[in-house]
Amino acid sequence: MDGIMLVTALAGALSGSFGALAFVYTRKRQLLYAKTNAAQFIKNAHDDVERLRRDAMAELKNELNKRRSEFDLETKRLKIESSQVQAKVQKKQDSLDQREVLLDDLRRELQQKDRDLQKRLDNLSNDEAKIKKIFEEFMIKLERLSNMKQDDARRILFETIEKDVRLASQKWISKIEDEARDTAKEKATTIMCGAMQRYLAETVTLHSSSVIHLPNEEMKGRIIGKEGRNIKALEMATGMEFVIGDTPEIITISGFNPIRREIAKRTLGKLILDGRINPTRIEETVAKCESELDQSILEIGQQTTLEFGFRGVHQETQKLIGKLHFRTSFTQNNLIHSKEVAYFSRMIAQELGLDGEIAARGGLLHDIGKAVSAEVDGPHALIGGDLAKEYGEDPIIVNAIASHHEEIPATSIYGFIVHLADAISASRPGARKETLSTYIKRLEQLEEIAGTFEGVKRAFALQAGREIRVVVDEDRLTDDQAALLASELAKRIEQEMAFPGEIKVNVIREKRFIQAAR
Repeated sequence: MDGIMLVTALAGALSGSFGALAFVYTRKRQLLYAKTNAAQFIKNAHDDVERLRRDAMAELKNELNKRRSEFDLETKRLKIESSQVQAKVQKKQDSLDQREVLLDDLRRELQQKDRDLQKRLDNLSNDEAKIKKIFEEFMIKLERLSNMKQDDARRILFETIEKDVRLASQKWISKIEDEARDTAKEKATTIMCGAMQRYLAETVTLHSSSVIHLPNEEMKGRIIGKEGRNIKALEMATGMEFVIGDTPEIITISGFNPIRREIAKRTLGKLILDGRINPTRIEETVAKCESELDQSILEIGQQTTLEFGFRGVHQETQKLIGKLHFRTSFTQNNLIHSKEVAYFSRMIAQELGLDGEIAARGGLLHDIGKAVSAEVDGPHALIGGDLAKEYGEDPIIVNAIASHHEEIPATSIYGFIVHLADAISASRPGARKETLSTYIKRLEQLEEIAGTFEGVKRAFALQAGREIRVVVDEDRLTDDQAALLASELAKRIEQEMAFPGEIKVNVIREKRFIQAAR
């Protein structure tokens, strides 16, 4: 039993030994195979690295060759450019050297000229001193011979020269003025005649009447009322004076304010038609007429601006234009006059190639200051300019309005155009009336101004004050002095007198020789 177990044990031990040997052998073969594979992998890797190194080296050599070629080309280009720049610099350097040589030559030449000039100045100073000494000796001898001091001789010489210069300049001025006057007169006559022929209006304008005709004589008593209360109420409400004279069926309304006079006229007309005349009715009618007249004034202003096609006219400006319809100046209706000035201004501006609308607008608004001149102190032209500026008119139009009576200077041609058109409208025959006393006073002033000049024998105002004829002393004044007197007299009249149109100054110098044959 023990033997079997021993054999079994030995067999097991042997089996284990063989198994262990087999394992060791197998493991050894695996290790040998792995070592062989590792060696082969290392060899392959080494071959790959060597191949990559060779490829990299070849590529690097190619890149180096390429960069070297580019560098060589760039170096050659820079050398060429450097050579060109160096050549330019050398050329400029040569030019600068030449200029420096020229400057040195010029500097030496200038120094030589400066020395020569200094020598000449010294010589001139010496000569000047000699001449001054000779002149002083000559003046002393001249004073001794002429018995006249140097200052007196200088004064006489200057006076003589001044007279000669004045006469010569007057001849030249007269010639230029005559030429300019002929040319300007021809052109101005053409323009003004063309404008006046194109515009057609009544020679004498109609003026609103302040006389009310009654239907019968009994109406006077009703208007006066019991103890005169109706007439007093009318005068208090309207601010006008109602004159009831001996003339049958006529009442005259008297007052300076044309607007209030128109209200009084309309009120009285309505009361006469209505027949109910009492203080309460009078006040109601006056208030109604005031409202109607305000609306009529605005409508007249709007209609006038529409007639000329003006846009953007302020409503207050339109009211001022409407008020001109009820005002007169020298018996000429202000609105009709303003419209005439607007038409003339537009025509003249168009003839001159200017903006006719600006000129016409300035002409229409030139007298709006008269609409408020009773409430505001100052010349109506300046008042009108301020109103136009306040209501947004163009500065050119504002200046044309303010300067049309020359209170301020005109800053544009439109100011002169409006001034000229205003004179044309005012000076047309029959357009305005002048009182006899004012007319006579103007004639006397003309003759008085002419008589103040030296050498004037007689002066006569002719052609209703449109010409002043002056007869001068032929022994005291020459022809040139007479021409100078005419120019100075015209300027004096312009400065001291106000007159419509123009005044012709006619100076006559003549010498008569009279003998009797027996």
